[in-house]
Order: sequence, then C-alpha cells, then structure tokens
Amino acid sequence: MATKSQTKKKLDDNSIIAMYMDYVLEEEKVPKSIYKFCKTNKIKEEEFYSFFGSIEGIQKAVWSKFYVNAIHVMHKNEEYAAFTNKDKMLTFYFTIFELLTMNRSYVLFALKEDKNMLKNLSQLKDLRDDVKSFATELIEGANADKNLKITKKNPKIFSEGAWIQFLFLLKFWMNDSSPSFEKTDVAIEKSVNTVFDLFDNTPLESLLDFGKFLYKENMA
Repeated sequence: MATKSQTKKKLDDNSIIAMYMDYVLEEEKVPKSIYKFCKTNKIKEEEFYSFFGSIEGIQKAVWSKFYVNAIHVMHKNEEYAAFTNKDKMLTFYFTIFELLTMNRSYVLFALKEDKNMLKNLSQLKDLRDDVKSFATELIEGANADKNLKITKKNPKIFSEGAWIQFLFLLKFWMNDSSPSFEKTDVAIEKSVNTVFDLFDNTPLESLLDFGKFLYKENMA
C-alpha cells in the first residue's frame, strides 16, 4: 500500500507528459485512446483526466513545457534582467532550441506524424500564445521608455513577427544536419539581428547578410 501511495504522489502533469513522450517514441504512433494509454502506463483513467482532457491536450502541453522550462533556465541567470531586448530574444531562442535538441526525436515525430502539416502545427497553438506574450512584453517594456508615440513599436506586429520567426527557425532546425546544429545557431543570431535592425530602421546590411546566409544554405 505504501508503494501505491508513493506512486500516486509522484503522478502529475510532468510525469504524464513523460509517459506520453516515451509511448510515442517506443510505439512510433500516437495512442489510439486514453484507455490504451492509461493501461500501458498502469494508471487509472480518472487520474489522467485530473490533468488532461485528451491526447491533444498532452500534445499541446508538451510544447508549453518547453517554453516554461526555457523561461525558467533563462531567469536562473542573474544577469538576464539587465539584458537588452535583442539579447533577451537571442537567449530565448538559444535556450528553447537547446531544449528541443534534447528532445529532438520526439519533436521530429510530433511535427511529422501526420501528412497534414497544418494538423501537426495545431499542437503549437498554446506555444504560439506563449511566444507572442514573451515578445509583447519585450516591446511594451521598450515602449515604456519612449516619450514620443512615433518612436514606439507595435506590440501586435512585433509579437506576430516573433512567432513567424520561431516557425522559420523550427523548420531550419528540423532540416539542419550540421554538427551540434551550428547552422541553426547562426540562423538564430542572423534572424534576430535582422528583426531588431528592422525595428531600428537600419535593415539593409543585416538583410543582405541574412539573405546571403539563406541563399547559401538553400543552395548547399
């Protein structure tokens, strides 16, 4: 009885997510039902439903956990609060892609599981909100320090741009076969520099640099 009690105490959303990720990698498929998933992992359905309402709910939660863990790691750095917005964005991308790399087998499975790419991307719905919220906070913080309305940036445009940028980097990373995904690191740095230069109205040099990089990678 003591063993069962200890097991129950350990069951939480993180443990269920870990079970799910292990399941799809071992079985190479998404569980067909909550019943099948729970039976395989020897947990009760009511225990599952106390954390998630569906398999789709777990799939979305996996990506949100990547975001939450990235934010946690970033804030462990005492110097992070003093970073410029550009450095905060760079830190975010470097951190989250490091976490994705640690879970690359699962990420590739999740994003290629269905032939319909849009269906695969639907798992990222909550992550999209998270990334846009992060970007909005950055730009609103910068706007607060500006007195003239004309010099303030549009948080909606910036946040949507950050999400599109993330999708581009995600696709780049998925196709990256360089050692330690070094080319993805370069893509992150160049794309972030380009975006911030665009907002500072000095885009030409960065756009040319980034464009040359993309051309070289696509032609390789």
